[in-house]
Amino acid sequence: MSEHGDSIVPFDPTELRSGEPASKTDTTVLSVDLRTEKSNQEELKDIKKPYEGTSLLQDEHNKDAKISPFKPQPPSLPKPVGLGMGGKNISFEEKVRGRRLRNSQESLTDPGETGSSTDSLKEDTSSNGQGLASGRPLDLPPMETPPFRIRTCSFSETDSEHSDPNKERLKPSRIILSPLQPSGTYPPLEDSAASTSLRTTNRIDRDCLDYSVMGRRGRSERLQRNLSDSRLLDTMVSDSASVHSMKSTYSVLNPIRPRDVRNRSFLEGSVLGNGALLGAEELDRYFPERRLGVYVATWNMQGEKGLPYNLDDLLLPADTDFAQDVYVIGVQEGCPDRREWEIRLQETLGPYYVMLYAAAHGVLYLTIFVRRDLIWFCSEVEHATVTTRIISQIKTKGAVGIGFTFFGTSFLFITSHFTSGDSKVYERILDYNKIIEALALPRNLPDTNPYRSTTSDVTTRFDEVFWFGDFNFRLNKERGEVEAILNQGVGADMSPLLQHDQLLKEMKEGSIFKGFQEAAIQFPPTYKFDIGCDVYDTTTKQRTPSYTDRILYRNRQADDIKVVKYTSCSSIKTSDHRPVIGMFQVKLRPGRDNIPLGAGQFDRSLYLEGIRRRITRELKKREAAMKNQNNSTVCTIS
Repeated sequence: MSEHGDSIVPFDPTELRSGEPASKTDTTVLSVDLRTEKSNQEELKDIKKPYEGTSLLQDEHNKDAKISPFKPQPPSLPKPVGLGMGGKNISFEEKVRGRRLRNSQESLTDPGETGSSTDSLKEDTSSNGQGLASGRPLDLPPMETPPFRIRTCSFSETDSEHSDPNKERLKPSRIILSPLQPSGTYPPLEDSAASTSLRTTNRIDRDCLDYSVMGRRGRSERLQRNLSDSRLLDTMVSDSASVHSMKSTYSVLNPIRPRDVRNRSFLEGSVLGNGALLGAEELDRYFPERRLGVYVATWNMQGEKGLPYNLDDLLLPADTDFAQDVYVIGVQEGCPDRREWEIRLQETLGPYYVMLYAAAHGVLYLTIFVRRDLIWFCSEVEHATVTTRIISQIKTKGAVGIGFTFFGTSFLFITSHFTSGDSKVYERILDYNKIIEALALPRNLPDTNPYRSTTSDVTTRFDEVFWFGDFNFRLNKERGEVEAILNQGVGADMSPLLQHDQLLKEMKEGSIFKGFQEAAIQFPPTYKFDIGCDVYDTTTKQRTPSYTDRILYRNRQADDIKVVKYTSCSSIKTSDHRPVIGMFQVKLRPGRDNIPLGAGQFDRSLYLEGIRRRITRELKKREAAMKNQNNSTVCTIS
């Protein structure tokens, strides 16, 4: 066999000279072109007398060049001479026997046969002749091979530079074979993106993509294929492996052309869709259904200094499948340390969320958290406050509002605390009217639909409005009758109670919250409890249980807001109010270039402090678990 696994059979040299066709075994011998043959002859002239025995092997090269040109041939490289020390000539039988022995030992492990051409070249330059030693007759001493400088460099130049007459002999170079072709066609692959074969194909590196399924379809087809992110998201499946592999191969970001960057004009505020920074293409990429998850929570904390140890039940209920995109928390009669409250919220939500904005009006706190990868689509954030007290310095009652634009949809979040008292319905209506007239929003943000806006009502100047807080509306019903309905058990119908609700009655008459809606109430009243227990007010006042804490919403377009959940959080009992939470799906619209972006700003110091506390809490849990394990009396076998 040859150095590359081809069989060699002794033949009569006179067959080729006489013009007879070569046998089938002769076709496997590698040929050398005439130019290489000439260079070999010139090099042989420079070799001294101890190497005169090369004439025999040079004749064999000349015979090899006469093989039929119709047979496939590898790249033409010269085959250096092999000769014994002291001018010893080697018979053809001994040479064939040595080559057969070499291939029988190395044919299965030779990287040149199973690896790429670069692997073979690497072996030539780093093996110090070990890989070629077995290709010589067994009685020949080792020799050195001149390293290749450049793959395109001719062999004669390299050999002339590194040839040393003092060396014992020249070392032959390896011939790099062309890549092997598959013997048969590949098995057909399934069209499903969840199949094992397709997932494996998608994991192939981009440089080797031609060996994958997509590579076999042709490079031209891949270039013509529309790789827009909207189509890519449509083809993605729930299988995590295939999704990650597709994301690693194709970026989810559209390419930006230099001419688009040069010609960008932010004064064209009326341009929608094509090319807009917050246009339809970018919106469909991140929100294919054009729905944003909004989580709203309102809680009257009663000014307590002590915060609940765990806020997971408030922000991350266990009966929900997914966390929301935006978290809005409004607090009335908040704790004295507002910063501590915000840190606790950040600690609970973890590193996935950042605080976009926070505002306060006395003891009214309003905080907004968003997913950290969505802050780039938010505009500048604005806030305003209104006090409903006669003396403006007293800020226990009033409202605080925050407005911003997300893509092309404007949001307004208002938390408020109205006048308390069972019979003070009129005063609460006055509070509402003062807030909608005095809340100065928006300031610099463009109105997304100015034709539907009015100067006397701030809620008409935004697309989606959420108003929540302690409205202090009560139930016009005796306490005994209310408790009789509540004692019917869990899941009792609350509609008999809601028939006596002051807020629903005023909304039906149109005197308050015009255009607002509220989801169906299926939870018990959230006011007033004894602190630390589920018993309603047992003080001398004996207040009637009421739905004082509410979440209302309003939209410019019908059905823009879809209610997912509306309930109370009964596990937090540090106040006489129970928190109320609501989950919504809000429809989004493309934005315009005239929206002032917020540049991804958020409270970085709060983020770092919240993460630090979260890590500290986890470490304490692990230490406690390890301590309990060490103190265990259960015997263990190691």
